[in-house]
Amino acid sequence: MKRRTAIKNLSMAVGTAIAWPSWAQAWTPESLSQTTQLHAGSLDVLGEVVETIIPESSTPGAKSLKVHVLVDRMIRDCYGPEAQQTYAQGLNLCNDFSEKMNQKPFSQASKTEREKVLKEMSVSDNPVAKGFITLVKNLTIRGYMNSEYVMTNILHFNMAPGYYHGCVPVK
Repeated sequence: MKRRTAIKNLSMAVGTAIAWPSWAQAWTPESLSQTTQLHAGSLDVLGEVVETIIPESSTPGAKSLKVHVLVDRMIRDCYGPEAQQTYAQGLNLCNDFSEKMNQKPFSQASKTEREKVLKEMSVSDNPVAKGFITLVKNLTIRGYMNSEYVMTNILHFNMAPGYYHGCVPVK
């Protein structure tokens, strides 16, 4: 390796090591969730959608585990413009379907009315409604099953299985 290349790489590594702690310190779950693209009303509708998909019972529901924030973040950061557009239009369609079926917004509908709205959207001829339900349902299930509560309290996930126990008597 040439000396100039080695010095350049070493200086970049040192600069990164110095800048990393100050850059990463600003990350908190609260600061990440504040950068949502949705206004509060749409995020509330999304919260009700995920709560309808996985309701609260003896275990917390999807809304209380903040799965709706994860769904919003995943679609915004990891999906393309087409999925983002389907997502935004689908949230509006939730209210439209609910107004048509129940004469009230989705967030004010009862549990059974919400279930009927989501079922109607999933069998609708509208590709945006179908795509929205499929996208949100898959992300809700994934987010719920990977939440800390479910992993530790229901699935009893062990971060480091197969501990080494040195001096143990052999039977």
